Amino acid sequence: MVSVTPRTAAAKGRCPLHATTPTSTRKQGSSSRTRQPGVAFGRDAGKQSGMKVSTSAAGKGPSSSSVVNVAHVVQPEVVVDDAGAPGSTSTGFSELDRLRLSTVNRYAQERKNSIIAVGLTVHTAPVEVREKLAVAEEDWNACVSELTSYPHVDEACILSTCNRMELYCNALSWHRGVKEVEDWLSARSGVPVEELRPYLFLLRDRDAIRHLLRVSGGLDSLVMGEGQILAQVKNVHRLGTEYEQELKSGGFGRHLNALFKQAIQAGKRVRSETDIASGAVSVSSAAAELCQLKLPSGDFEGASVLIVGAGKMSKLLVKHLFSKGCSKMTVVNRSMPRCEELQQEFPEVDFTFELSPKLMDCVASADVVFAASSSDEILITKEDVSAMGEACEQVGGVRRFFDISVPRNIDPKITELDHGHAYNVDDLKEVVDANKSARAAAAAEAEVLIVEELQGYEAWRDSLETVPTIKKLRTKAEDIRRAELDKALNKVGEGLSKKERRVLEDLSKGIVNKLLHGPMAALRCDASDPESVGESLKNMHALENMFDLKNEEDDIKKMLERAGRK
Repeated sequence: MVSVTPRTAAAKGRCPLHATTPTSTRKQGSSSRTRQPGVAFGRDAGKQSGMKVSTSAAGKGPSSSSVVNVAHVVQPEVVVDDAGAPGSTSTGFSELDRLRLSTVNRYAQERKNSIIAVGLTVHTAPVEVREKLAVAEEDWNACVSELTSYPHVDEACILSTCNRMELYCNALSWHRGVKEVEDWLSARSGVPVEELRPYLFLLRDRDAIRHLLRVSGGLDSLVMGEGQILAQVKNVHRLGTEYEQELKSGGFGRHLNALFKQAIQAGKRVRSETDIASGAVSVSSAAAELCQLKLPSGDFEGASVLIVGAGKMSKLLVKHLFSKGCSKMTVVNRSMPRCEELQQEFPEVDFTFELSPKLMDCVASADVVFAASSSDEILITKEDVSAMGEACEQVGGVRRFFDISVPRNIDPKITELDHGHAYNVDDLKEVVDANKSARAAAAAEAEVLIVEELQGYEAWRDSLETVPTIKKLRTKAEDIRRAELDKALNKVGEGLSKKERRVLEDLSKGIVNKLLHGPMAALRCDASDPESVGESLKNMHALENMFDLKNEEDDIKKMLERAGRK
């Protein structure tokens, strides 16, 4: 038996992102082997999963003394050869063969590939950290390609919004996959792993699936029930589908494709079957409400309003500002076509449109500034504002900035000025707390729907377990058919014509196919029906025992034969 000492805590079943307990206080056979599959990190990460939060860094030293057997595929007795060296075994495999071929059952301790969710949200990390990991749509393909280039990350996709940056992966190995994603996050942000860990959440399989379903349903949003997140989840599925059509690499394969389809369905059901989305709820509406709260008069009367950007967020801003009595606005954008679209959609609003070069002039004449652009740079600095005069008396002489962009477009240091104050998306919590309590009943109804959708995806995923058994059964039947047919043809000799040989070949195939029809039908199921899937899994285990389909030593022999080694 070949044994190695693992270099990381992952070998003992501990999550690489989880804190290492000092050996002086940790008993042998610790509960790390029975830890629940979902682990949350960050100060508020447990909110979305109901789990204990840990914020300390993981230990990576070689202090672990546990031993992992890497040659667990076959363990025959060692046979001493004529020279007295224990170099081969009773099956004819050297220890080197065993080490090379241990990959046949490399992940035997893992039931199947792991769905991993890693990231940070408005609940676990401040905007200063989130903006360092934000991924623009034009960088999406490159980032997914980088992630899937790691050996244990089979599929990957990224959900990046103003409130969250989340990676979803189908990993060939739970521990190795997490480590590789962690390394990518650190490389992407330029922040050491140890500094990132306190802000990260980490979820596995059922918890990761449930998290995405809740996100799509608006249950994990800063503004509960907001509709924009569903559109963003749909956009990830669109990007993944286009990525796969272009590259055909499997980077957005069947697991994540099906997961995001289920998430979109869950999001639609939550909004159509509950009242969670009743009324106007979005980051933009919360920003408009926060602005109204901060103005001394409590309304927009006499205040000059400027919006930087003319995209979707700005469109929602215009809608909610107009509903609150603000009918005159200035919009600054890089180009005019989108500004013209705003004018067409809101003909009642008195717009003034300017291009980006006029930004500072527009800021100087504004009392309230909203930033909702796609720029990844600071557009308005403390120095810019300090050189400007005070705002009008109706707003108390203070120029207020509301930055709902991530990365931020407005310098937070503006708040240090006597005549300026900057707010960002994290400040919206003041407004949305009341929103959450008002929607508590609808949220409880939505959670029931989320469980139903979760069961649907898990049933589909479980149904995939029968595929290897189907392939093994067919392969075994075909091997037997060929062997017996060859034996019979050898006995007959060369007297058969080509047509007669073809008839015998077809006869043997027909017999095998008819015999396999019943077992194959027993392995097929309705992936949307958990009971049907459960019955198929029972049949699968019965067939594996009946036809001896778990013989891994035979698998190794066949691999060696295919490699040209007898």
